[in-house]
Amino acid sequence: MNGKRRLGIIILALAGLLGIGYYAYTANRAPAASPAAAGNGAGSKAPGGAPGGFAIAVEVAKIAAADFSDEASAVGNLKSNESVVMRPETAGRIAAVNFRDGAIVGKGAVLVTLDAAVQEAELQQARANLALAQSNHKRNQELLEKKFVTAQALDNSAATLKVQEAAVQLAEAKVGRMRIKAPFTGMVGLRNVSVGDYVKEGQDLINIEDIGTLRVDFKLPETYLGRVVKGQVVEVSTDALPGEQFKAVLDAVDPMVDQNGRAISSRARLDNASGKLRPGMFVRVRLLFGDRKNVLMAPEQAIVPGAQPTVFKVVDGKAVASKVKLGVRRAAQVEIVDGLAAGDVVVTAGQLKLRDGVPVRAIGEGTPAAPQGAGMEGMSGMAPAKTAEAK
Repeated sequence: MNGKRRLGIIILALAGLLGIGYYAYTANRAPAASPAAAGNGAGSKAPGGAPGGFAIAVEVAKIAAADFSDEASAVGNLKSNESVVMRPETAGRIAAVNFRDGAIVGKGAVLVTLDAAVQEAELQQARANLALAQSNHKRNQELLEKKFVTAQALDNSAATLKVQEAAVQLAEAKVGRMRIKAPFTGMVGLRNVSVGDYVKEGQDLINIEDIGTLRVDFKLPETYLGRVVKGQVVEVSTDALPGEQFKAVLDAVDPMVDQNGRAISSRARLDNASGKLRPGMFVRVRLLFGDRKNVLMAPEQAIVPGAQPTVFKVVDGKAVASKVKLGVRRAAQVEIVDGLAAGDVVVTAGQLKLRDGVPVRAIGEGTPAAPQGAGMEGMSGMAPAKTAEAK
């Protein structure tokens, strides 16, 4: 009995679920479209134009003439006019350090002296041998006049004299190598050695930098190769000294073009008498080529790349493809050398959907006024169709 009752309950539950499902299906099923509605849908197309009969919405901008400074910008680094790391030519022990860190030293100043006791002793010995050779040679000259010695003996003493003179010069050079001198006037760096240190041949002792004049090394695109000229003024600025600008003069241009970056290496010289700038600083470089008037500029995004750059103009509500010749680029703008005129409206977004002669609906700053009369469908899409349907 209980089993029959349970089976009945299950059957009733299934029947309820089926009823709910059928109700939901019939309630949410879309009603069939009426013939009148179908007629209205067919009449919503605008006559002519893009596929489907609608004008394509595109963003536009107006071409304007502007005045600007013709210039080129780059980044570079400052380097010393002269820079050298002083190293001993022979091993030895430091006997004296004759400079203070960061001091200005003159050309020829003795910076470091190595212990030269052995070299000086060799020099004294060479000088003594030289004196003896000079005395013997002079004696042989007197004896030859009296016919007491042969000419060969005089020649031998003369050769010995020359050998001893060379020995003295060699000993003097060895002594000189124990004194390390500044090769030019400049500022010394921070030393890493002290008196009593034993240094090896070629070991770094101190660097000297000539910072009275600095070199500004930078690179420019190869397109500027014919425009950079030696003697040209270069403006230099650095983040370390905000608000300050320095003048440099272009000194040289590398004859080789960097094959990797397609750039030309350039060098300018900058007077740093004030000492504000230091080697190794990062700088921004600006080259001025002059001022240009009434230059046509277009947004970069208006250019359709290709073998011949192209833009789409909006003329009477239609897209017109125009080939252009480009010039310099500046702040997301590009110079139009040929192909457009001031006041032209060009498409800046949506070019991939366009072809020559397709109706467009322009939006943006350069949106042209709608043409009078029949041209309205090219600018407003479905509006003419709705008007016709209302009639």
